[in-house]
Amino acid sequence: MSFAYFPHTDEDIRQMLERIGVKSLEDLYADVPAEIRYTREFDLPDSLSEIELRRKFEELDRKNNRLTVFCGCGAYDHYAPAVIPALIARSEFLTAYTPYQAEISQGTLRYIFEYQSMITGLTGMDCTNASMYDGPTAAAEAMLMAMAATKKKKRVLLADTLLPQVREVVRTYAKYHGVEIGRIAHKDGNTDLESLQRELESGDVAGALVPSVNRFGIIEDLTGMADALHAVKALLMVYADPSALAVIRTPGEWGADIACGDAQTLGLPLLFGGPYVGYLACRKELVRKLPGRIVGATHDLDGKRAFVLTLQAREQHIRREKANSNICSNQSLMALYVTIYLSLMGPEGLRQVNALSYGGAHELHDQLIATGLFEEVFDRPFLKEFVLKSKIPAAVLQQALLQEGFLAALETEEEYVSFCVTEKRNREEINRMLSIIKQLKP
Repeated sequence: MSFAYFPHTDEDIRQMLERIGVKSLEDLYADVPAEIRYTREFDLPDSLSEIELRRKFEELDRKNNRLTVFCGCGAYDHYAPAVIPALIARSEFLTAYTPYQAEISQGTLRYIFEYQSMITGLTGMDCTNASMYDGPTAAAEAMLMAMAATKKKKRVLLADTLLPQVREVVRTYAKYHGVEIGRIAHKDGNTDLESLQRELESGDVAGALVPSVNRFGIIEDLTGMADALHAVKALLMVYADPSALAVIRTPGEWGADIACGDAQTLGLPLLFGGPYVGYLACRKELVRKLPGRIVGATHDLDGKRAFVLTLQAREQHIRREKANSNICSNQSLMALYVTIYLSLMGPEGLRQVNALSYGGAHELHDQLIATGLFEEVFDRPFLKEFVLKSKIPAAVLQQALLQEGFLAALETEEEYVSFCVTEKRNREEINRMLSIIKQLKP
């Protein structure tokens, strides 16, 4: 067994110092002024044996609250097969940081290729990169792609039905790239085509970003949006939950030019806020505007299947002032995680995930309405997430549920409360949460 992270021995240190021509570790800091060097003892705990260390971490772990999650809003508690952590640790997938000497990293290139293939299959687009930090930054990169592809246009439209964190991140990127942001209103919870058409009359719109499943949980009807945008040489960008794309219309089917979103829904655990993994896909005509890297498959001299780095935006490294994006890294480990998840689940598994989520969400929705403490907001189709008007103040509702171990009823900017049910939630948990809510007074 190898121990990659054991500290250097005294002999290791002596040999390294001799090689670089200094006598001591202190000599390495000779240029640092003495008055700013820390010379006191570090306030570190005493060393622990393995069993003591395990006990210490178990004590720390018991301080965490184990909550049953009934909310989403961009972060979803989906099931992941237990085999994934073992597979992502296999040596053939381990490459330090990012594959600059690409073709020697066949394990990394292979799973990036498979990841790209699966994301393009889910989104109905021609190509995708691998990959982005998270959904909101992927949306921001989509905005920059639209600006670069359309030229001489200065505005990008954001649907009011996008998640607030997506809108805020895109606005931040826009501010420092000189992009003006317009908005598309919603009508009864769905992005309003008439509002989009009014914004397009100015002739200065590079593209519009709209959701596939929006922040109210509603499955959007995007009919006519691609035609309206293409008529003025603007691009349609769709922000989509890739898990839901197994059962609803894809961005490609809606006529989108760019698809983006967060692949956290493909099994990535919540883990106190990260890491996530954004995806960014497009039509082939836009591939040279796509930041990041694209891997292709070929054959070597012996006829064996091999993988190569097909395309990478050179400007990211040596002509940065001309680049659409300066992103140079990727969420490679998370892309591997998603690839294995999709391989294990397959199309039928993803459909089952959505069927279970749909059934649980609609059961909870109907039961909450039946309590008399909630009212319907939008009578539109939803998949696993929905909003209601609550007769109980959101803060009171959240606190009561939190005390009993439930994370639910997130408040929207309109003061609705949001609930989400994934395939991990069962009827017993739903009934237990309902029993708590029924004890509350309006």
